Amino acid sequence: MNDTASGKSIGYLSAVSIGIGGMVGGGIFAVLGLAVELGQGGTPVAFGLAGIVALITSYSYAKLSVRYPSEGGTVEFLNQAFGSGLITGGLNILLWLSYVVMLSLYSYAFGSYGSTFFPDSMQSISKHVLTSIIIVSLTVVNIAGAKVVGKWEEWIVAFKVAILLIFISVGIWSAKSHQLQPAIGADPLQLVAGGMIIFLAYEGFELIANTAKDIKDPESTLPRAYYSAVVFVILLYVLIAFVTVGNVSVDNIIQAKDYALAVAAEPFLGTFGFNLIAVAALLSTASAINATLYGASRVSFIIAKDGELPEILEEKIWNRPIEGLLITSVLTLIVANTFNLNSISIMGSAGFLLIFGAVNTSNAYLYQKTSSYRWISIAGVIACFVALLTLIWYTLNNSPKDIFILAFMVCSAFAVEVIYRRCTGRCIKKIHE
Repeated sequence: MNDTASGKSIGYLSAVSIGIGGMVGGGIFAVLGLAVELGQGGTPVAFGLAGIVALITSYSYAKLSVRYPSEGGTVEFLNQAFGSGLITGGLNILLWLSYVVMLSLYSYAFGSYGSTFFPDSMQSISKHVLTSIIIVSLTVVNIAGAKVVGKWEEWIVAFKVAILLIFISVGIWSAKSHQLQPAIGADPLQLVAGGMIIFLAYEGFELIANTAKDIKDPESTLPRAYYSAVVFVILLYVLIAFVTVGNVSVDNIIQAKDYALAVAAEPFLGTFGFNLIAVAALLSTASAINATLYGASRVSFIIAKDGELPEILEEKIWNRPIEGLLITSVLTLIVANTFNLNSISIMGSAGFLLIFGAVNTSNAYLYQKTSSYRWISIAGVIACFVALLTLIWYTLNNSPKDIFILAFMVCSAFAVEVIYRRCTGRCIKKIHE
């Protein structure tokens, strides 16, 4: 049966678009200022280091997606490797919580960029108001049905990438190379930490896995789509960081780190450039919130279906997993309005480094079934582990209170799993054997 007859409708370019859209969904708008604060003149290097970890991990995702195509994506991969034990359940719940953190980051960025259109005296309150409004509004959209918004997703992805390419192509000519020189004398560990705290900017390529069942010629298309998307975004981020640090002093970027990309466009595009980037950030983060809300509610539904969350999350209203969506939205409202950018980034990056490390471990364990080079996945495990340790080292030395927040998030995921397993008899189901 050919791909058309079997209902497979996603080709190479569409799959690449899904991966790029997932990664450039709003993260770069949110964490650029934080990256510069940590990486200083070496920020392009920091983005490159984080990208290498993502690229190695994409190998495991590509191989597992071909062998276990499922809308469950990461959830299914962990189930296949680790079985129905506590590790699988805890990691899957951690994945859901990490999506909540990503939603909080996008919402925080939406509020930050939106607040720039208000007077200085109103920016603080307007940021929280806009952050809350976008979460509630897009929750309603997802309940009503995000079909219309979904049709615009590809256009929004094309628009934001085009704006970022304009930013690079114009700004690169006025970049001052001497402002990147501090990278030479920078503390290597601090530079790595800078890359890892903004690692969540690369989260999103794994969304390709959730569409694997609908990919045409998956054995060929999936690996090419993963690698193309990640390499493109690495180059994009490195160039954006180069233009930013090359055109604006580090102090000015740090001062406006919540909306650093707009500030970076001002020297060579003027007020028009600032407003253009701000509008692009609003569209980009809104589309990312919409897509991630849908994805996170689906993850909660799939985890519940697999037996790891209460059955109520498995029920559907109007053919959609509404309970999971509402719980996700409420948690997002709390996190986005309670924690600062630094805390949200640490939680998100650490969460996904743990998940990606587990996926690399899964492929290293299943390498014969997935026809993989085991050493590549083992290298991915080591890279994620070293990156996580570096992030923890940085947090202990610079923001110790965030260690407790991170520990609470991870412990909560496994605590929920332990309590739930003791109270029920549900077991995890595999989609593929």
